[in-house]
Order: sequence, then C-alpha cells, then structure tokens
Amino acid sequence: MKKIIPFDGKIKHAFKEMTKRIEESELIINNDGSVFHLHLKPGELAENIILVGDPDRVKVVASYFDEIELEKRNREFVSTTGKYKGKRFSVVATGIGTDNIDIVMNELDALVNVDFETRQVKDQLTTLNLVRIGTSGSLQKDLPVDSCLLSEKAIGFDGLLNFYANRDTVSDIAFENDFKTAVNWNEKLTSPYVVDASSELLDKLSNNNFNTGVTISAPGFYGPQGRIIRLGLVDSDINEKISNFIYENFRITNYEMECSAIYGLSKLLGHRAATVCAIIANRKAGEYSKDYKPVIKTLIKKVLDSLAE
Repeated sequence: MKKIIPFDGKIKHAFKEMTKRIEESELIINNDGSVFHLHLKPGELAENIILVGDPDRVKVVASYFDEIELEKRNREFVSTTGKYKGKRFSVVATGIGTDNIDIVMNELDALVNVDFETRQVKDQLTTLNLVRIGTSGSLQKDLPVDSCLLSEKAIGFDGLLNFYANRDTVSDIAFENDFKTAVNWNEKLTSPYVVDASSELLDKLSNNNFNTGVTISAPGFYGPQGRIIRLGLVDSDINEKISNFIYENFRITNYEMECSAIYGLSKLLGHRAATVCAIIANRKAGEYSKDYKPVIKTLIKKVLDSLAE
C-alpha cells in the first residue's frame, strides 16, 4: 500500500510556487516567443553552455564549432548554438557584472524549465552545464600572468545572492564568517557570500592541470577591487588582508566580476557551474599580460574538449 505523507508548510509552499502561473510582468516573452533579454526561444539553447563576458568572444568560441545552428544578438547578450565533436553547445555573452548574470541565469533556466505556453514550471526539470571562460587579476604573486585558474569556490562581494530565499543552503557559512572576521569586514558593505563550483565540472576540467583557488567577484573594477586612482578606499589594506587569508586549505587567488552569481544561482536553480579564467594581471607584482588572446584561445579549446568527452 502506498504511504501518503501529508504536506508540511515548506512543501506546500514549494508545490504552490511550482504550479502557479508566472505572470507576464515577471517573465517577459517577446512577440516572437523568445525570452526578453537573450532573444532565445525554447529549444534553441544547448544543455552545455559556455559563458563569456565579452560579446566579441562568442565568435572566438564558435569558431571551434563543427557546425553553427543559430546566432542571436540583443544588446550585449550575444548567443550562438552549434556542435563541437558531435555534442551540442551554446556560447552566451553575459556582459560585465553580476547584475547581468542575474538576467542571464534566470532566462537560461526559464528557457529549459518553464513552459512558455502555460507559463508554469515544468514537471521534469533540466540541469544545465555552465562554464564561464573569462579574464582575471591574480592576488597571489605565484600565479603569473598568462596562466589559467579554475575557481573551486567563489566569494560574492556583490550581494546578489542575498536577495534570494534559501541562500544559506547553498553557501559555505563557516567560510563566510571566518573571512569577515579575518579581514574586519566593514559593516557598511554588503555581506559576502561563498559558494562552491560544481564537483562534477571540477572533475571534468581537472585533467587540464589548471591552477585552482578561490575567486572574488567584485561589484566594480576600481574601488571594489582595491584600485586607487583619485578616490580613496574605506579599507586601503583590504587586498593585503585578502591575499593573506587562508580557510582550511583554501586561499583567495583572484578577482573578477561574475563567478559568484553564476555559482550561487546555479546551485539554487539546480544547475552545474564552473569558471576558468586567464590571469591577465598580477596585482601583487604589478604586472599585466602583453598579449593574453592566445591564452584565451588555448583555454577555450581545453574547456570544449573536456566537456565534449
């Protein structure tokens, strides 16, 4: 006899959220049936997705594809879907910043997990594999320019994940607390969050012998990453404290501007995510790459090969 388990409050709420109709104002669908910002339609997105910040980098990634299925563009959101070694891939440009990642991640998820006709969440959910290929600045002297780094964890200085329910369930709370204590985190700043990369994608990408570490996603390029031009900082020693911080066997290795939101939203939505960045600047040594584009091309090929296996 089948056992019937009564709904508790949380299950009832989750069931209601899954079955209710999503209003037009909440998920905007264009007249052609495409999602509002990305201009992609259901079925046009592959389950293996390369995310890049620079719209021009979409062509670089797609140049490795054996065939091109479609190309879409709206503002900085550029997308191409095709095949590489027989496997279907999409490459999507997000633009800069975690605010753009909020748009991209929610719309990518909607494309595979929301029925655009009924405006309801599907009964069977799809898990996407998302790998960001980007550029970054090193906070450790032994991570030279033109090397590549695979982000095992991401720290969000942006605060995006704090707007979403259940953020603590996908976050490393102990790491967060130790970090805030160690650097004497300013209470006027948004509370940082820490999220792990997908263990499955880390395994796939680990055969490339990338450097590994913890990546900070900052909400800006200058002050939020400790750069001083004309404006002073509330904590002029922040980068020194960050570089010296160690939690268990993890050290903070680099700055960029998207990884934390990708990791956090992926975990909450049930997707897999990882980030690999070319180190184009070493903040400790004051060095900048003379030409990082060949490094990016090699990195793209390595990531595609790892995901195509």
